[in-house]
This record gives sequence, C-alpha cells and structure tokens, in this order.
Amino acid sequence: MTTHHPSHHHDHHQHAAHHAHATKAPQPPPSGKVEYTCPMHPEIVRDAPGSCPICGMALEPRVPTLETGPDPELVSMTRRFWIAAALALPLFVLAMSEMVGVTILAGRTRVWVELALALPVCTWAAWPFYVRFAQSLANKSLNMFTLIGLGVGVAFGYSLVAALAPGVFPQAFRNHDGTVGTYFEAAAVIVTLILLGQVLELRARSSTGAAIRKLLGLAPKTARRIEADGREVDVPLDHVHAGDRLRVRPGEKVPVDGVVLEGTSSVDESMVTGEPIPVEKQTDDRVIGATINGTGALVMRAEKVGSETLLARIVTMVAEAQRSRAPIQKLADSVAAWFVPAVIVIAVITFVVWSLVGPDPRMAHAIVNAVAVLIIACPCALGLATPMSIMVATGRGAAMGVLFRNAEAIEVMRQVDTLVVDKTGTLTEGKPRLESVVPVSGTEATLLRLAASLERASEHPLAAAIVAGAEARGIALADVASFASVTGKGVRGVVDSRNVALGNRAMMDAAGIDSTALAARAEELRADGQTVMYVAVDGVLAGLVGVADPIKDSTPDAIRALAAEGLHVVMMTGDSKTTATAVARKLGIDEVIAEVLPDQKAAQVQRLQSQGRKVAMAGDGINDAPALARADVGIAMGTGTDVAMESAHVTLVKGDLRGIARARALSRATMANIRQNLFFAFVYNTAGIPIAAGVFYPFTGWLMSPMLAALAMSLSSVSVITNALRLRR
Repeated sequence: MTTHHPSHHHDHHQHAAHHAHATKAPQPPPSGKVEYTCPMHPEIVRDAPGSCPICGMALEPRVPTLETGPDPELVSMTRRFWIAAALALPLFVLAMSEMVGVTILAGRTRVWVELALALPVCTWAAWPFYVRFAQSLANKSLNMFTLIGLGVGVAFGYSLVAALAPGVFPQAFRNHDGTVGTYFEAAAVIVTLILLGQVLELRARSSTGAAIRKLLGLAPKTARRIEADGREVDVPLDHVHAGDRLRVRPGEKVPVDGVVLEGTSSVDESMVTGEPIPVEKQTDDRVIGATINGTGALVMRAEKVGSETLLARIVTMVAEAQRSRAPIQKLADSVAAWFVPAVIVIAVITFVVWSLVGPDPRMAHAIVNAVAVLIIACPCALGLATPMSIMVATGRGAAMGVLFRNAEAIEVMRQVDTLVVDKTGTLTEGKPRLESVVPVSGTEATLLRLAASLERASEHPLAAAIVAGAEARGIALADVASFASVTGKGVRGVVDSRNVALGNRAMMDAAGIDSTALAARAEELRADGQTVMYVAVDGVLAGLVGVADPIKDSTPDAIRALAAEGLHVVMMTGDSKTTATAVARKLGIDEVIAEVLPDQKAAQVQRLQSQGRKVAMAGDGINDAPALARADVGIAMGTGTDVAMESAHVTLVKGDLRGIARARALSRATMANIRQNLFFAFVYNTAGIPIAAGVFYPFTGWLMSPMLAALAMSLSSVSVITNALRLRR
C-alpha cells in the first residue's frame, strides 16, 4: 500500500479508504481464497464454511464475492425445512384431531404412524442442531443450540422410548387409560419451526451482503491493454498490472485506478463521489476504476490494480465494518452467557416440581413443561439483534456515500455534540483562485501580465493561482530575468525590462515603497477572506492582487443541516484570524480557532474533549491525521489523502459535509433499531418462561405446548430481522 507524499496533498478525488488496514483489520486474503467468519464473533476465522464454536451460528464469507453461488448452508437448511414441514404437517393434524375428539387413527397404529413421520424430522432434519449441541458442550460454550438440542432431544427421546417400550414406565407416566403419551408432533413441529427461523435468518444475512455485491458489480470484467508492439488486446481485469497502458473507449468503464496519458474526455464519477456532473479529464489527471468514460477516448497508465483500487478498498472497508462489533453487543453476549445456564436450571426445577406435586400423569407433564421452557427461552433472536442492524446500516451508509470503519463508529456518532472542521479542503475547495486585481493606474491586464509573468517562475502555492487566473483571462505572459525570492516577503525580477516586485506589506516597507494608498482596500479584501499581495513596478506601488480559496457550493447547506442537528460547529484553520473570521461569518459558524499549527490540531481536539464534549473532527489532509485519530469520531473527506482516511472512523466518499448530518441520522436510527431488537429478543423469551414452566397453571390452567413455544421463539427471530431491514429505508 502506498501513501502519498505530502506534496500530493490535493491529489483530487483520491482513493477513499485504505482505512480498513489501519486498524487490526486483516488484509483481504489472496484472490480465490475465501475466508469465513462468524457474524457475532469476528475473531473466529476459518478457511471453510461451518459453524461458530462460540455461538453455533453458520459462518459466512468475510468479504462477499460477486460470483457467490447459493449459500450452501441456506440450501441445506431450506431442503431440511421443506421435508420436515411435509412430514410435520400430517403429524400436527393427527395431534389436533385427537384434541377435538375426532379419531383418525387409534391406539398403537397411530403411535407407529407418528413415529414413522417424526423419525426423519427429528434425526436427519434436526441433525445440524444435535451437532452444534454437542459442539457447545465440547467447547464449554453454552448457546442457543444447547437449549434446542436439549429440548428436541428430550421430547423425541422420551416419545421414542414410550412408543417402543411403554412397559418400562411406572404409573406416574401413564394416562388414565394406562397408555403412555408420546410427543412426536411437538418434537417435529419444534424442529420445523426452528429450521424456518434458520432459513429466514440465513436469507436475511445474505441480503445484507447485497450492498457490497452492488459495489462489486460496478467493476468492469476486462480491460483493453496496449502491448509494447502497439497491438491492442482485451485481457481479464485480474491480468492487468501497475504500469500497463490501457485504452478506454467512449462509453466504457475505466478498468482500474490510474493516470491519463493521452486524450481528453469527461468521466462520470458519480458512483464514487455522488456528483452528477461528469469531470473533465486530460493528460496527467487521475481516473478511478469503474467510473464511466464519456464521449472521448483515453489512454491511461494503470497505477492501482486488484485489491488496491479505490473500489476494492471501499468493499473491504464496508465488509470489515459489517463484521465489527458494536459495544452494545457485549451486553447481549454477557446476557446470553448467563441466560442459557439459568434457563437449564429453570427447566430442571420445572421438571422436579411437576414430577412431585403435578397432576397425573405427573412425569409426562414434568417432561413436556421442561421442554417448553427450554424452547421458549432459546435466545436465537438475541444473537441476531445487533449484527443484523449493523449490517443493514453499514450497507445503507455505503449507498449514501458514508463509510463507517466499524460498528463502534456508528454507535458513537449519535452522541457527538461538537464538530471541528478544518477550513481548507473541507469547507473550501482547497484550490486557491485569483479573485481580484486592483491597479493604481492603467489596466488590470497590464498589472496582471507583470504579476503573473513574475509568479510563473515562483514556487509559492499562491503563484499558480495568479498564473492560472491570467491564462483564464487570455493574457500572454512574458519571460523573467534575474528572478529572486525573498523568504517570508515575496518575489522580484525583471519583466519587459521593468523591475517588478510582488509581496506582502513587509516587502514594500523594506524597499521603501509607500503602500498606504491601497491599505484600506487591502483590508477590505482581507475581511472578505482574501490573501492580498502588493505589486510594485520600478519602485512605485502599481496595485494589488487578491487570491482566495472559494467555499464549496455544498458547504452553506451542510452547515445549516448540522446546526439543525444540534451540533456546535468549530472551524479550525492555520489561516490568519481575519481570513478565518470572514469565512466563518459568511457561513454562520459559531466558533473559530485560527492560526493553528498542524501539530497543534490534535491538542485542540483534546482541549474540547476535556470540556466534556463528544468531538467529531472532519479533515482531509495528512496534517489532520493525528487529530482525526484523537477525536471521538474522525471524519475523513473522500477527496483527501489516504493517510487522513486511514486514521478516520468515518469517510465521506464525496467529501461533502452534508454527509455528516446523514451519518448522524443513520447512527440514531441504527441504535434505536438495536434497542428495539433487543426488546423483541427478550420480551418473548422472558414473558414465555413462567407460562411454559406452568407457574400460572394452579390459578388459570395455563400451560404452553412446546409447539407454541417454538412458534414464539421463531417469531422473535423474524421480528428482529424484519425490524433491522427497515433501516434500508
């Protein structure tokens, strides 16, 4: 990974986001090798699909790929579900008919038919649950599959013995007519409903990868390479190397990130920047892979290929963010850690109490109610509550041009109350422009010709603005003789055989030139946010030139939106107090910290934090990186440098501050959504436990059949998933 040299500071529309690599985020694996990870426990990484040793959930690919076939886990669970459903339905009908007093099959025949129907469901269809149940015991990590395996195993095992050897049961297990009850329908329906829950969950999880697959789908499949002998061949994208010359024909996608060597065209970069207006490209301009070329033909040199392109890095970043854990998740985990053992204890107590003081048949009631407790309390929805919302939110953010580095950034974003913005390149375009030319006498053109010809030889950052301004006005420039630069003051030289000096007030004073005639005008321009330089010709003041960094078009709206969000906006800049205050006044910004040296930025952020504020910092330059890392939320402008992005928590792809208001709204919605999900996950389970345990039976006769328990449990998972998917809107 290269990071740009500071001199490339405003290498525009640069790559959003190597950031994934600044944290401990693992590098994407070499192409072709897919790594699998658990949505709940990102620290688990395997080379093949399987289930998580901690929570038993199915592992999924760490970075979705485009050519993903159907998810093998989903295919297998779906097949098991349909077969289980086909067998459980007649079982259910048999059980119901008995309840309403219609006898379809009687006595032992019925028991054998039920056994035949339930056997494949409770063995083959439920097999993954038993495997995970065994793993959870082996790993000493109790989870939802511990409860499911225990519940189904007990219900089915008991019924199996009752069907095959009813003689072994004492009177306490027998009905009034001496038969031993079986619970095949309960066991089969539970398995079917849990399979349904798994299918819905896996489906929803695959749709969260849709945002990433959409990004991946933007990349072209091939590139047209110009060989050394001038032949042109189409090669697959992964055969393109840095340094290759590629031809981009009109209307084609730019294959990889690189630089234009010849040709001019306009390129639609909206997929990266969100800006609808195509960007003009000519020699030496940068182009981004997957953007769409307009009507011109370009020849480009490939610079970043494969996993280094902007698109690949954005994909990696979104994928890493989707896998990261929000701090609120720790709460859900710690709850699950004591919840499962507690439920097993409650189930045991239920069994003991019913077997001692329950109505006849005591043992049968004891087993059924213990199973109902295990099933209703199963916290599968709890495991989904946070990751589902985080995954949907990061995908939604990516679509809006807001890239979250991790789940924590989403959580903290909504608590931010102070936003520090760097002026240059964030509020302004970061490209100085010639704004005013004020001659003492004569025409602007004459003054500008002398000033720009002199500045053409200068290295000063404002020099380029003056030269560009003169060229834009069609002024021909002259050559300069005996050019000299005076540090901290300005430049001088001979243009058209006249002695020209251009610089600040100090330079004029040193040369004994009286600059008072234009002092008031200079102050006016400064108050308007311009940097003013005096021009003297042959020892006499000839005029002023003013250069300013224009405010981005989107900035005024953005500042209004942020104020409406209740954020206190602070502008921080290295500029002079006068210039900074002028810009702040135009934009209605509350507080200005001016004349800050680059290395003081982080200290200023810390100072605000020490006042008890939650600080977000937005910046785009290499010098902003330490401050971005220090802030509670660092926000990098996607048009800035890679270093800034690596140290930030959020990247705004198109470098538009309006994205901050959006990010904050998304953060609020996501956290609310997670809270609702945790509520859904808990309310079913905890409310259901006392009913399932039969606490109300002596007073109301309420009992919960294990089937109803399984239905309630599946519903809690479904409500969590549907609720999370609402964030897409």
